[in-house]
Amino acid sequence: MNLLSIGGSDPSSGAGIQSDVKTFSSLNAYGLTVITAITGQNTSNFGMVEPVSKKILKNQLESIISDFKIDGIKIGMVYNSEIIKTIYQQLKKLKIPIVVDPVVKSTTGGMLIEKSAITNFQKFIIPLATIITPNKFEAEILTKMKINSKNTPEKIAKILQKMGAKNVVITGIDIKENKVSDLVLENNKRYFISGKKILKTTHGSGCIHSAGVTYALAKNKSIKESLEFAKQITFDSIKNSKKVGDGIVITEIDKQDQIKTELSMAINEFTKIKNIYKNIPECQTNFVYAQQKPRSVKDVLGISGRIVKAGQEVIVAGDLSYGGSKHVATALLTVNKKFPKIFSAINLKYQEKTISKIKKLKLTVHSYDRKIEPKNVKIKGSTIGWGIKTAIKNSKKSPDIIYHKGDFGKEPMIILFGETPNKVIKKIMKII
Repeated sequence: MNLLSIGGSDPSSGAGIQSDVKTFSSLNAYGLTVITAITGQNTSNFGMVEPVSKKILKNQLESIISDFKIDGIKIGMVYNSEIIKTIYQQLKKLKIPIVVDPVVKSTTGGMLIEKSAITNFQKFIIPLATIITPNKFEAEILTKMKINSKNTPEKIAKILQKMGAKNVVITGIDIKENKVSDLVLENNKRYFISGKKILKTTHGSGCIHSAGVTYALAKNKSIKESLEFAKQITFDSIKNSKKVGDGIVITEIDKQDQIKTELSMAINEFTKIKNIYKNIPECQTNFVYAQQKPRSVKDVLGISGRIVKAGQEVIVAGDLSYGGSKHVATALLTVNKKFPKIFSAINLKYQEKTISKIKKLKLTVHSYDRKIEPKNVKIKGSTIGWGIKTAIKNSKKSPDIIYHKGDFGKEPMIILFGETPNKVIKKIMKII
């Protein structure tokens, strides 16, 4: 995947294109860059801004667009009207996700756009946006309206949408104790995305957020899924921030392997499925994804806790970690040993109606009987391995579903398998 960052250079690497490249790289995407301006800044002070010429900006854009298949674009610092118009001319015909992060002011105090360029930003850059991601201050600058009881966040978001942005998120619009919420206006649908708040001033969190949105959109995730994913990695980056210089701490995104990224996004999608709580068993749910050629549960990524029911919602209780699952991971390892293309699995509540629907869909279904489980297997506590091996013993085709109807004191269970977490999600959507 190739993602393009168009923005300013930050020599501290806390924000700007340097931050974007680090974020894209951590998500295993290839980061391309077009520099609009050079800034002189560190973690304590903001110095000078030197915009690039129209000639070199146009040449950068033409060079990248003509040579690479670009899957998503993030636009950050644009600084002046000449830069804005040049970007618009080069991007206006592209049919790919574009995230506009309207950076106005650096955390260290420097202005990142000329006041005279705001009108042209509204006219040329905002209409390019698949989604625009201003914070409260930036939204007020762009609309020239203060957010208050009269000019509500939703009203401000609608103004930005009328300027041409397809979707709008105003970040940090509501802060209560340990929670921070973002307002989203998606077409005519309005909702909030909330997350934990960390009381810490950092440099670069906004850049990581918009870069995360760009990545998720390029992965064909919905607006809501993309924003939820971006909010989580932004929270993690603030939590992991480091004091590199003498001033403000710099956000730091962990190097994420593709396995963790894909499973995290799939779990998030799973929790949003309508009425999915009805499919969570009493022992709760785990969702796993294995590395290539897994040998033990330590090679399988899972949730250290579980996906649990909370009324009519489901909550992820625990973090993703290798070795985080024992039972579902063991089931996956057993299947993977015979069918090496299967790398992901999830356990769901056993229901007769679900099994009936599965069979009608002509999925590959196997089962085993825990009542005939050998005594030595029960003593060793290796029921899962024995059961899965028994179920697929004579199968020449990889299973979609393996289930058992339980035993005395043992809950019946369905385990669903797939090549990737995303394919597991698609199968779940078919059977529930």
